[in-house]
Amino acid sequence: MTLDQLANAFVTLLVIVEPVAVVPLFLGLTQGFDAAQRRQAALRACAVAFAILAGSALVGEWLLGKLGITLPAFRVAGGLLLFSIAFEMVFARRTERKYGTMSDALARDRIRDIAAFPLAIPLLAGPGAITATMLLAGQAGGDPGRLAALVATIAAVMAISWACLALAHRLAGIIGVTGNAVLSRLLGVVLAALAVQFVADGIAQLAAAARVG
Repeated sequence: MTLDQLANAFVTLLVIVEPVAVVPLFLGLTQGFDAAQRRQAALRACAVAFAILAGSALVGEWLLGKLGITLPAFRVAGGLLLFSIAFEMVFARRTERKYGTMSDALARDRIRDIAAFPLAIPLLAGPGAITATMLLAGQAGGDPGRLAALVATIAAVMAISWACLALAHRLAGIIGVTGNAVLSRLLGVVLAALAVQFVADGIAQLAAAARVG
């Protein structure tokens, strides 16, 4: 991957994972935990999320082939999905949905391990992050070096996510409710632009394939 491609992959994943927005949810889920327990839960959640996203990067294209789905078609569909997530971020609907996921899980008392659910899935490695990872892996064209670079990028995003969760109490106080709302909307606009680019690239590839066919 070129430096621009790596930067694009990093920004895309970081915007979708949105670790800062997970901070208040993490604090709610780990209420009553001491500092060491919170760090352990954060580390385990990020490790599980990394395994999910790395697996999507490495076997996602193979799975699409088995299902008979072309990568350009998946790129268009994935771009539309990412745009819907961006829309929710800009209009603050995504945060409400995340809070709903947390409250529902707690109310039903079915959380055996909050690191796996709902922290890793769906708060960190949700459908949008998985989709984006598969789209970025498609750009690697099956090249082992590019895939390794993408996996390293995923690891970097998860490292930042762990740092945000490990410092959850400090970040919550620094950013505040207003700061988190502004940041979420700004990142939503960035994600919308990236989503449009995914759709445009997919349509161009589909049109080129149709002309050849």
